[in-house]
Amino acid sequence: MNELTAKKLIVVLTSLPNLEVAKDLGRHLIYDGLAACVHMQEGLHSIYRWEGKVCEDREVLFSAKTTIDLWPKIHEYIQKNHPYDLPEIIAITPSEYDQAYGKWVNLEVQNRGQGKK
Repeated sequence: MNELTAKKLIVVLTSLPNLEVAKDLGRHLIYDGLAACVHMQEGLHSIYRWEGKVCEDREVLFSAKTTIDLWPKIHEYIQKNHPYDLPEIIAITPSEYDQAYGKWVNLEVQNRGQGKK
């Protein structure tokens, strides 16, 4: 893969209620070729307003590394399978990243995202 065929990387972020839900989502994204790698960080403490009241919860921060062309599919999958009524689903595009890592992410999602398991 050369620099011209490589797709731009994105990091998709969401929060989930617990580690088991996060692991399940992560396994599906990897298996389906929608992400090359996911990270899950327990211990997130969230404070937010929902339906007029202030809420506090412990959550898991979830991030998936993928390519920009898969944003519609990964967004749709997370939206459909997320346990929250209104999940945070944010994609961040890094302006700089290690090119070898970027090549690996591209290869992982290209090789598996075409229905190859």
